[in-house]
Amino acid sequence: MTVEGSRGESPAHRTLKRLAVAWARAHRLRLTAEEVRLPRSGYRADVAAATPRVLSEGGRTAVFECKVSRSDLLADSARESGASEQIRELSDRLVTLRRLIGGHRPDLRRHEELFADFDAIDLRGIRHETHDRLTTELRTAQNKLQAGTKFARLARWRAASLLYLVVEPDLVEAHEIPEGWGLLERRGDELMAIIPPCLNETSPMERVALLERIAAAAGRTVNARERAEEVVT
Repeated sequence: MTVEGSRGESPAHRTLKRLAVAWARAHRLRLTAEEVRLPRSGYRADVAAATPRVLSEGGRTAVFECKVSRSDLLADSARESGASEQIRELSDRLVTLRRLIGGHRPDLRRHEELFADFDAIDLRGIRHETHDRLTTELRTAQNKLQAGTKFARLARWRAASLLYLVVEPDLVEAHEIPEGWGLLERRGDELMAIIPPCLNETSPMERVALLERIAAAAGRTVNARERAEEVVT
């Protein structure tokens, strides 16, 4: 299931959404739609996706937020420069630590990606004192800047199993990525995984709720196309 971009958006934004759909479908998230109203929020995701069997233990959902400009990015992250260095340091330390954990504990990787470096790391069932402390410190620092903004709320509300920021080249630095989000960057006519996301705990009911919204968005597009064809003929 896919849906076309909405009217009024830039060609660059439409391109990112198209690439996000293609990336999702290539990574087991074959049920996709654009402009999906998310459950438990008034937000509309640029792209939402799900695996066909969302009720299974390995079922996954994903939300993709596409950004083509710094102003658009900052509007949803509300980041200020004052805490930039602290957030950069904490973020870099967490990224490095997660890679080390994934290297020492390959059983924590979901084995859903072709390249292990881009595989989501499932840290839900372990306790790691340093990781837990750094995560808390980073979330506290980011919440001071992001409380009430879109990125923070989507993470807090567990909008999907996986959250991705999709951006133009050189638009954002690694330390600016909201805690737990993955980063996909456009390289020509495809997306490259720069930072893997953390796997969020989602219940079967939460995954089904998002899948229903995906189906509804796809259905609206099909109806719109049919009406347009009737007008033409």
